[in-house]
Formats: sequence, C-alpha cells, structure tokens
Amino acid sequence: MKVEDYLIKDWEERETGVFLKENEDWILIKSIPVDFQVDGYKLLRKKYLKERRENTNKSLKKVLELKRLKFEEPVGFKFMSPFEFLKWSEKEYGCFEFQDDIEDELFYGVIQKSKEKSFFIDFIKSDGTVDLDFDFEFSEEDIRVISFGSDYFESISLLYKSNKLKSV
Repeated sequence: MKVEDYLIKDWEERETGVFLKENEDWILIKSIPVDFQVDGYKLLRKKYLKERRENTNKSLKKVLELKRLKFEEPVGFKFMSPFEFLKWSEKEYGCFEFQDDIEDELFYGVIQKSKEKSFFIDFIKSDGTVDLDFDFEFSEEDIRVISFGSDYFESISLLYKSNKLKSV
C-alpha cells in the first residue's frame, strides 16, 4: 500500500490517497479526504500536478492496515480521455463529478451536448435537481480531477436518479 500526497496547480489543499494505478496522463487513487476517512476514487491529471510525494503519516498507514481495507480499482476501469471518463462515470454511476482550475468548485452533471474538445452539461444541484439556468461551455483540456464513488457523490447520484423517475 502506497499513500501519497498531491498538490494540484493553482490549488492550496493537498489531495491524499492510496495509489492504485497510473498511466502517462492520469493517477488513480482511493481518496482520503480527511484524517483516516477513505471515501471514493479520484483521477488526478498529471499535467496539472505541481507536487507528488509519499505521505509520511505513520498513524494513517497503521489505521489503514488495521481496517484491513482492500484497495482495488473499480470493476471495468480503464484509462481514457477526460471526456470519455465523464461518459464512463455517467454510464456507471448515473452522473459525473469533476473539477477544473478553481479548487472550491465541483461540477456534478450529465452530458448535455459536446463539440470536438468542449462540452455542455446538465448541472446537478445538491438536491439532485438540474439547474436549468446553468449554461457554460467546458473545455476538456481544463479538467484537473474527476471523482466518483464517494458517499457524497453517490448521494447526489441517488437524488438525481430519484428526481428523474418522478419526472417520467
């Protein structure tokens, strides 16, 4: 088990996680958002990493060992382009979550339409409803982190799916 800390360009807070897999463009981690809590997966785009280092917190490693957690990549996971990852997450989980250069902004949604290297989303609010006034064109190039499988992510996904069923 390898625990690492990552600093994303233009962000202040470090991302910490158990390293799972990487290729030339991405690092897949099991996220440790705070203290000893393990929650969900994150894909970190390597070209936006400012720093990467081993986490030296011995208590954290000890707790992870004592919990006997298994750290494996999600079933059916493979590395892809940022847009393909969003489509995969939408198919597997019902929606996606990503971040760009603004650390405090999380975007939950589903693909509305796409162009060659940009796309529009149906933005999902925290109550699982779609923000009908949200109209922003995202560049695939700006995506720094894609997250899925966290408790909060799954909650938004469940609310979104529930709201979709009501509207049918």
